[in-house]
Amino acid sequence: MLNTGTRDHAWIAAHIPHQGSMCLLHSVLRWDGLSLQCAAISHRAADNPLRANGQLAAVCGIEYAAQAMAVHGALLAPSDQTCARVGYLVSIRGTTLHVGRLDDIAEDLLVEARCISASDNNILYAFHVSAGGRVLLDGRAAVVLDATLLSPGVLS
Repeated sequence: MLNTGTRDHAWIAAHIPHQGSMCLLHSVLRWDGLSLQCAAISHRAADNPLRANGQLAAVCGIEYAAQAMAVHGALLAPSDQTCARVGYLVSIRGTTLHVGRLDDIAEDLLVEARCISASDNNILYAFHVSAGGRVLLDGRAAVVLDATLLSPGVLS
């Protein structure tokens, strides 16, 4: 079932670990059990913490997508749970950058993540970041929800 009830920046900041200017997403536009769409405006901010040499490289869009995945986890957390399970981004695959920068994009970013597969401890998402109907970057990301269940040495 598609949920069109939006969530604002304050809700997002209260439900993911990213705080202050590092909380990059502006709002949740819609979501369901497998996917969500978020809007972002922080790519235009001069104080965006991901900027380097006055520019925001397109590869930083991966962090926008990762935060969308974290928001998705928070939205799906049981209501009796005090917080969502912590997820760790462990792999990015098949990523294509269709632009060089994000800071020169005038339109708001549309950040989308869709669950491709999931188990109790692992989720594979497809993601894409677009603006004005144009895809800026896309790819896949693997998230592990409890790193202690991984084999020793996997994260070292």
